[in-house]
Amino acid sequence: MQRVVVCGAGVAGLGAALLLARAGCAVTVLEGDPDGAPADPAEAWERWARAGVAQFHQPHTLLARFRSVLATELPDVLDALLAAGCLEIDPLASVPPAITDRAPRPDDDRLRLLAGRRPVVEGVLAAAAEREPGVEVRRGVRVAALTTGPSATPGTPHVTGVRTRDGGEVTADLVVDATGRRTRSTDWLAAIGARVPAPTSSGRGFVYYTRFFTGPQRPVLRGPTITAMGSISLLALEGDARTWSLTVFALSADRPLKALRRPEVFDRVIRAFPLAAPLVEGTALTGVLPMAGVLNTRRDLVADDGRPVVTGFVALSDAWACTNPSGGRGLSVGLVHAQLLRDLVLGCGEDPAGFAAAWSARTDEVVGPFYRTQCAADDTRIAEMAAVARGEPAQPSAVGPGAFAAAAMHDADLFRALLEATFCLAHPAEVLARPLVRERLAALGAVEPLRVPGPDRARLLELVAA
Repeated sequence: MQRVVVCGAGVAGLGAALLLARAGCAVTVLEGDPDGAPADPAEAWERWARAGVAQFHQPHTLLARFRSVLATELPDVLDALLAAGCLEIDPLASVPPAITDRAPRPDDDRLRLLAGRRPVVEGVLAAAAEREPGVEVRRGVRVAALTTGPSATPGTPHVTGVRTRDGGEVTADLVVDATGRRTRSTDWLAAIGARVPAPTSSGRGFVYYTRFFTGPQRPVLRGPTITAMGSISLLALEGDARTWSLTVFALSADRPLKALRRPEVFDRVIRAFPLAAPLVEGTALTGVLPMAGVLNTRRDLVADDGRPVVTGFVALSDAWACTNPSGGRGLSVGLVHAQLLRDLVLGCGEDPAGFAAAWSARTDEVVGPFYRTQCAADDTRIAEMAAVARGEPAQPSAVGPGAFAAAAMHDADLFRALLEATFCLAHPAEVLARPLVRERLAALGAVEPLRVPGPDRARLLELVAA
């Protein structure tokens, strides 16, 4: 039986613990924050303090890939999420108006996604982990250092467990870093002599302004979930228990828009967008929750020659690569990464060197494309937003993903293909390479992007300055 220590009891860490335990591993989860989740989902949102998760009360999306992994691997957790008030959402219930083909397809159900606030979702997973034989969750325990033993590969440190800040030690065959984007793994690994490459980053520049609302009825979200509107984008997400969130994201350097921190300014701007205006008429659950300093960062534990710099230790989910929240991929990619971890532990977990090499290669193959896609999308969007802020027109691309997204608003099968890529059911490059997609794109030719009514840059500046 493999002994595994998972550092971090977030969604990815708990998901990995459940998958590994059900594969026969003995799993110890160490979480620095002391408090566990309240039993009642409403109290999880209102009272649960998670200082270690900066984005705990920010919007999260449980994409179709997240739901698919749960349905296949952890159906009891899926049932518990629904019982806690999370919603199953059918994105085909409101297809773009230009699409006249409304006939269902045999596999439409796979496009369904889940809606739930992060504290509620994590609370359900925490309760499942507490009940799971083979999982021990220790809260209020912080990792201070890694422990090592004889090398599995000459010259490469081999991790055999962790030392906690209170002086205790936990031995393991594998240590999993699931501590998220704030991981201290670089310091841990440097202390044992591992030569860790510097992280790579891109996409610096976004700031998010979010308000949560509730109302007597489930909101009707009209238009796309995320809408690019010149120098800002709007994100509208449904949540559990008749809640929803609205997010405006802008460039960090766009100083006039910092006024969006004020609730009256935020609401005034949203009311200027006809499709979103009804959503601010609910009861506000929060003020404006800003979040900045978010950038796409990847931490690879391999040297320039492709060899792992450590064995017995892996970085999972956001501790490996975190993306800005606008794509909503974080939790879904994290659960796919946890699934891959379980598979490789079962396949080559007894061979530390082989496992480390396979983990690096398969991580890049399975979840790496999602990270690269987000980086490319952010670079494009940042350039567009900066151009509009300077008073220049943003020129949408006539080829590639932008053209695909525009054409998908006019074709039922392209729309489904776009949802597959957006919801992490398939890699975007794989979708674009399909013969059917290529044929439909060629037949449609150049298509004007969807125009959503709302204020231009000059009017936006008037609204935030009023």
